[in-house]
Parts: sequence; structure tokens; C-alpha cells
Amino acid sequence: MLEALWEKRVLLVSGKGGVGKTTLAAALAVAAARAGRTVLLAELSPEEDGPSPLAALVGARDVGPRVTRVRPGLNFVRLSAAEGHRHFLEKALPARWLAEAALRTRALRRFLEAGPALREMGLMYQMLTLLRHTRPDGRYAHPLTVVDLPATGHALALAALPQRVLALMPGGPIGRDVREGLDFLQDPVRTAVVLTSLPEPLPVSESLHVASELRRLELPLSVAVLNRMPEDPFTVESRAALNRLLAVHGPHQGAHALARLDRAHAASVRLRRELRAPLLTLPELSVTGPALAEALAETFAPRREDALWQEALP
Repeated sequence: MLEALWEKRVLLVSGKGGVGKTTLAAALAVAAARAGRTVLLAELSPEEDGPSPLAALVGARDVGPRVTRVRPGLNFVRLSAAEGHRHFLEKALPARWLAEAALRTRALRRFLEAGPALREMGLMYQMLTLLRHTRPDGRYAHPLTVVDLPATGHALALAALPQRVLALMPGGPIGRDVREGLDFLQDPVRTAVVLTSLPEPLPVSESLHVASELRRLELPLSVAVLNRMPEDPFTVESRAALNRLLAVHGPHQGAHALARLDRAHAASVRLRRELRAPLLTLPELSVTGPALAEALAETFAPRREDALWQEALP
């Protein structure tokens, strides 16, 4: 399953807040780099200033709109609407100095910052620029990009943006670039959405709603990840024996843990039955922060120092 993900150009990691989405994005990027892939880990956040939890998870020190190297095979960038606007103006105007001059005008900056759609267009255009970028030998500079999407509402708004823009501006430079971005996002060969959830009733219900929205937007949901799955030490026979014992002797100190196991199992069964996509289950680990991202990456892809990846030409 994971090897198929490494073959994509973009992994979009989505999910509600608090389900471990950002840690999962970091772990996937580290694992892909360990497997020999050249990876760009991109943060798409409503807040473009301030500290970056994603950068901290992988040890990225420079947090900004320019790509920076974190370790061999792994780079980091924080997507910026302003950077995307700059790239678009440089392409649309005949000289770079005109783009720089335009961005220095207060009226244009206010216009570009006025509406969410314009901001989302800037974010999408920077991502598209990074995906297009090639090295001197013609190979992609960023053959695999892992994008940590913001909270689900923002992510779906970004995903719906191309269709809204194309309805208003089907032609011209904006329409052409937006259509290219939409084609990229909807292409299951190049793009995969990784949906993150927790083994609890509410997160699973929210994930199923997000999955239906992704299908409506024609985005390729490739895999769901059930995070922090508690370990179940019981066999079917031992659990049945325990239930008989509890029925005789009443509640026990471990009743809360048993109830959590039952909820986790029911959530897993429901997600697997209703999602219509492969389900990957991750264990509940005792570490947090960067150590957790590294530990999850180790479960995805053990270290292979000699791994090589044949990166395709555009």
C-alpha cells in the first residue's frame, strides 16, 4: 500500500484537528525519504506567520515560503499566498521588475488579501509552481510532495476553489493555470488523499463526511489512516472468558479500558465497511513530538541507506 503512495507526485494529508494529521504528514515524508524518494514536505496553514508544529516535527529550522533542506532526501516549505501571487504576476507580466513593483503597491496587496478565494488561489499557484519545477537534467525537483492540509473546512474550500474559479473565468492565464491545478488534484495517478481519523465514534463520523465531500469534488481518496489504535491483548476466547467473569463479579477497575477497546473495534469496523477505501491502522505509541514522527516513519519504511528511486521525467 505504501509503495503505491511513494509513486504519486502529491500526497494530501487531511483530517480534523486533533487526530494526528500533522504528525502523520511528517512521518510519511520521513518514511518516503528513507525509502529513497526525494520529498518536499509542505505546510498549508491558514496562519502563515508564527511557529510551525510541522517544521518542529522534522527539525526544519527555516520556516518560510522558500524551500529549505532538512536532511538528505527531505526538504520543507511553508506555502504562502503572497509567494503564489508573486509567481503568477511574474509569469503574467512581461518583466519580473513589473511584478515586484506591482506587489509593492498597497492597493494591489489589499486586493489580493481581501477575499479567501484570492488567498487560496495564491496558495494553489505556489504549490503548482513547485510541482512544475524541474532540475537542469529535466527531472522533477520535487518528485514527491507531502502536503499537510489545514483543518478540514479550509482543505475542502481549497479543493473546491478550482471549480468555482473556472465557472467565472474558464479562459485566460488564470483559467488555464486553475484548470491545470484541478486536473492535477483529480488525477489518481499523480495525487492521493490520505484521510486521518481516530478510533472513536465522532472522529469516524466526521471522516466519513469528509470522504463523501472528497468524492463529490472528485479527489482521489487512496487510503484512510486510523491513528492511535489501542492494543488489544485478548483473543476471542480470552475476552469471552473475561466477560463471563465480569458478569459474575460486577464492574472492575479495567472496565474503562475495556470499553475503549470496544469503541475502537467498532469504529474500525464501521470505517472499513463504509469508507470504500483501504484502511491502515497505526498503533498507540508512548512517545510524542519528533520521536513519534520518527517511530511511525520506521513502521512505514525501515531505514534503507542504499535505497534508490527512479524519478520519472516530466
